[in-house]
Amino acid sequence: MNKVYFLLLYVLIVAVDSAAQSQPDSIVVTGKTTVVDSTIINPVLPVVVQDSVSKKPKEPASWQVSTINQPGFSWQVLQRHPYFGFGSSIIKNEQQNIRSINGKESLFYVIILLLLIFAVLRQIFQKYFSDLFRLFFRTTLKQRQIREQLMQTPLPSLLLNGFFILSAGLYVSLLFKHFDINPVQNFWLLFFYCCIGLSAAYFVKFVFLKIAGWVFNTVEAANAYIFIVFVINKMIGILLLPFIAILAFGVGNVYTAGLVLSWCLVAGLILYRFILTYASVRNQVKVNPFHFFLYLCAFEIAPLLLIYKALLVYFK
Repeated sequence: MNKVYFLLLYVLIVAVDSAAQSQPDSIVVTGKTTVVDSTIINPVLPVVVQDSVSKKPKEPASWQVSTINQPGFSWQVLQRHPYFGFGSSIIKNEQQNIRSINGKESLFYVIILLLLIFAVLRQIFQKYFSDLFRLFFRTTLKQRQIREQLMQTPLPSLLLNGFFILSAGLYVSLLFKHFDINPVQNFWLLFFYCCIGLSAAYFVKFVFLKIAGWVFNTVEAANAYIFIVFVINKMIGILLLPFIAILAFGVGNVYTAGLVLSWCLVAGLILYRFILTYASVRNQVKVNPFHFFLYLCAFEIAPLLLIYKALLVYFK
């Protein structure tokens, strides 16, 4: 009897299994029919979920298929982000006219050093600078007293004369470079020669004026003339500083304007020196204006013209 029951149970199970394989069970979820294979009864077999409408699995997009398994997939996803423009083209900076100065770093530091020297001298010898500018611009009637005070302070006077040599030597070196007069190829060696030349020229002039004053018994007039010459030189050394910076780094119209204005400044100061010299010497020595003009032509203008001619002939 038991064997009959087991046989009937086995036949029933086989019939149910074959019916389940021929007709899948349907479950409706949110208006969409999803087929669940009845073999889910057997926990060993895998579960297959299919769309009852299309009967085919949904294929991913082409870009997903081509890139999902490739490196950099996350970056491609960011490129297609709707809120962040990771895929936009790179914004290129507009080309800027950045002026680069190559090979002038040493010149820049030398100019800064000159400015620092002037600032230190100006800070240490404040009274000397105040008297110097008052005497130069003639803002006081006590000219003789201020001159005596300046002559009694030889240290700042000597230091400012050295500052004039450095400043004027650098200015002359830049002029040589502008006119393509190259006695030597090294700029700093040219600067050294210019400083030595200016020092030698003014030393010879100082000695000549001292000897002339002693020979002609006009020591006071010679000392006054020497004092005025070196006062103007000090002012030239100070006022040339901004023009040196322009000639060193200026271009175009700025350079041309700086060059012309520097010439006008030097010419104006030299002319002013002649006027002050004549006014000072005339009070001590009876000199004819024509004789004074001849002196200027012979000992002031002629040496400059000879030096200029020698440079043109030698470096032509």
